[in-house]
Amino acid sequence: MSWERDVEALFEDLEQQAVGLDLSERDGEVADRSVAEYARVELLARVHASIGRQVRLTLLGAGPVSGVVGAAGRDWFLLVDGPAGAGDVLVRVAALRDAQGLSSRAVVEDARPVTARLGFGSALRRLTEEEPEVLVEHVDGARTRIVVTRVGADFLEAGESVLPMAGVAAVRRVTS
Repeated sequence: MSWERDVEALFEDLEQQAVGLDLSERDGEVADRSVAEYARVELLARVHASIGRQVRLTLLGAGPVSGVVGAAGRDWFLLVDGPAGAGDVLVRVAALRDAQGLSSRAVVEDARPVTARLGFGSALRRLTEEEPEVLVEHVDGARTRIVVTRVGADFLEAGESVLPMAGVAAVRRVTS
């Protein structure tokens, strides 16, 4: 009888080890899949998930800015309730150096509203429809107060000056 119990105990122990190895392999596969899935998450997906959240940013050349993410598009987002007197800030994602307060979640492109497909130029056109005077903060740290006359696909015009959007970090409404 003792021998029979020993054999059963041995098989039970082997079975538990097999289950443990199986669980360990599955945990490893899940971890690998999680890493692979997260590798596909884009920063903009985190920005879209952050609409309504207070964030603190550092922009290339323009420095720190904070506010509530009010809207987001294909390559931009809008901060509202910014620093006292600063008003709304239209931010180019490409000019983002650092962000704090973004949601840890992400909104995939298919789940975003149709307006999220609009680019920086569309947002800038909308921002300057009523008040064409803005403060452009450049990625090199310069600031230019201009009246936007037209907005192209990848540039904006201020009278005879043409400003490539690649050099723009943010655009602010001018407050009196």
